Amino acid sequence: MTWISVGSLAAWLWLLLGQGFFWRTDVRLPDRRPPDDWPSVAIVVPARDEAEVLPESLPSLLAQDYPGRAEVFLVDDGSTDGTGELARSLAAERGGLPLTVDSPGEPGPGWTGKLWAVRHGMALARARTDAEYLLLTDADIAHAPGSLRELVAAARAADLDLVSQMARLRVATPWERLIVPAFVYFFSQLYPFRWVNRPGGRTAAAAGGCVLLRREAAERARIPDAIRHAVIDDVTLARAVKRTGGRIWLGLAERVDSIRPYPRLGQLWRMVSRSAYAQLLYQPLLLLATVAGLAVVYLAPPAAVAAGAAGGNVPALAAGAAAWAVMTGTYLPMLRYYRQPWWLAPLLPFTAALYLLMTVDSAVQHYRGRGAAWKGRTYTRPGTTPPEAAP
Repeated sequence: MTWISVGSLAAWLWLLLGQGFFWRTDVRLPDRRPPDDWPSVAIVVPARDEAEVLPESLPSLLAQDYPGRAEVFLVDDGSTDGTGELARSLAAERGGLPLTVDSPGEPGPGWTGKLWAVRHGMALARARTDAEYLLLTDADIAHAPGSLRELVAAARAADLDLVSQMARLRVATPWERLIVPAFVYFFSQLYPFRWVNRPGGRTAAAAGGCVLLRREAAERARIPDAIRHAVIDDVTLARAVKRTGGRIWLGLAERVDSIRPYPRLGQLWRMVSRSAYAQLLYQPLLLLATVAGLAVVYLAPPAAVAAGAAGGNVPALAAGAAAWAVMTGTYLPMLRYYRQPWWLAPLLPFTAALYLLMTVDSAVQHYRGRGAAWKGRTYTRPGTTPPEAAP
């Protein structure tokens, strides 16, 4: 136990200093000087059974205070709850930016539903506008009135091809408080924002809820056709843009919020597990390495403290307590960003244990043929034949 706790402490010291300062939450939109001319923007919103959240999210897009031309294209991806009709009704009642609602039909072979809808929305935008930028945003994302203006200003000022903000996720219930801030914390640990934003760097990522994409960069990277099979479409999109010479930026949002509720553990579990094994490229060895890594980095410190205190093993107790303290300290900035109490920070090992189980469950569901199931569709590993729908 002594050596494991020392190894965990060494890992945390490395994460603290050598992983792009992932734990800091000060990566916000860069220089937002207004451009001399405001380019036109097409806002593409893929939506599938979103009637619950649309009354709050869609009006926020229609009410954007944008000096240039902007138009909203909502793509109704086979909804059964009246999403398309509700969108038209909201636009008629609220006014604002022009809205087009259309449906692409069932996804073509090899396409995920969301990217099939995005493809249709982009095609509509090309046919009806001369938009220089595309704002790809989810139907559960609410934008403050100046959000689009700030995104475009940042993209123009820094000559960026992709600007993405990690929307502030909803945190209201006990389970959301325990799991949601950790989700963003783990994401930034995997993809440190400073590394993502470094020109010429290899790390690439985006947050799919809010992506401003230069149309020319999308065409150069063949978006979305080149990533049509991607379950984790945001990270895959960013990689494609960066690989083809585009400059990208990712940071935390101040004026973009996710309004989708995940009040129960089961809902959060499905949200994480549906794509966790895809993140590991469906590789069993990567799964084993991830489980081992999570155990050593997150679970070993409290275990070493308990075992050291019970058995009088002072070195294990000291190393475990130090590792736990560093872990807690790196989590505090994310809790402050989410306006959550500090005492949640020492509970991170418990939250990490839940994420470990969600990751294992993701692999189990994959091998049971249920893969990345979401809203009645199941996506399997590229190259395999997916079932028609999730049970």
